[in-house]
Amino acid sequence: MTDSRTSRQTNSASASGPVEPLLPAEAAAVCRLVLDRVGEAVVGKRGALELVLAGILAGGHVLLEDFPGLGKTLAARTFAQTLGLDFRRVQFTPDLLPSDVTGSFIFDRRTSEFIFRPGPLFSGLLLADEINRTPPKTQSALLEAMQERQVTSEGQTFALPLPFHVLATANPIEYEGTYTLPEAQLDRFLLRVGFGYPTADEEWDILGRRISRQTEDQQVAQVTDAAGLRAVQAAVERIVLDETVGRYCVELAAATRGHPKIMVGASPRGSLALMMSARSYALVRGRDYVVPEDVKHVAVAALAHRISLKPELWLHQVSAESVVEEVLAAVPTPSTTPPR
Repeated sequence: MTDSRTSRQTNSASASGPVEPLLPAEAAAVCRLVLDRVGEAVVGKRGALELVLAGILAGGHVLLEDFPGLGKTLAARTFAQTLGLDFRRVQFTPDLLPSDVTGSFIFDRRTSEFIFRPGPLFSGLLLADEINRTPPKTQSALLEAMQERQVTSEGQTFALPLPFHVLATANPIEYEGTYTLPEAQLDRFLLRVGFGYPTADEEWDILGRRISRQTEDQQVAQVTDAAGLRAVQAAVERIVLDETVGRYCVELAAATRGHPKIMVGASPRGSLALMMSARSYALVRGRDYVVPEDVKHVAVAALAHRISLKPELWLHQVSAESVVEEVLAAVPTPSTTPPR
């Protein structure tokens, strides 16, 4: 079932042209339907799925980092189905070349000219599976695309279709045959999200659904399309952010720069990520204004991968997530009055 309002967007505008923003209440209804559909395939991870959707609505890219078998790839593919986006998957391996991702020029014998053949980057949603298994040279091929929505090859620049989002997966426990993601690459991800293990009841629900389905494949209904998603993303710009909440984002990011356990704190891009993620998360939660709790809810996902801990703390197994939690506890929460 496709939302009637979002389906009309396709008739009035192409995916790359201007779109009419949805009202926040209409956009929130689309978000609920998207999450319900994705939840038909990914069991018991509503909170994590809300963060992934918030990252997409904010126009960003999301890194799904967790143990194998917890539904990261399934979640990416299901979001592409529900959002009606052109989906491409790239399995990142040590021998993957940058041109395998971006595309390259090939010689056309019919015209005796070199023509550009687009790579899988030219899609609505790209799943960069096991992104930490490819060398930094290939990882860097994503930098321009993720930040500027374009690809440069042989001195020519090609614009990517809109919307364009990268959902990347990474395994945090394997070290053989993996490469550490450079800070510049991590900074391009708006959020880093983990799913965690399911409860016993949730795990049995997974098994029960597989028995009922009688097939390994999982298909969910499409909710909107590329133009409809852009209309929902435009609604995020209508979410009210009080100055006190905005300054709270700044204070949280600034607090990471002076924390005794942090060697390198979050840049202003971190506070911007907090603000955008909090606005889109408020929309996902059905509100047209941001409260400090929205900022708190997205803070770990938005900041933990943007800080570098002091090396001696690695021996004590101190995580970036726990340090961000310390920052949240230390910075006073502002009191705000919801707009009328």
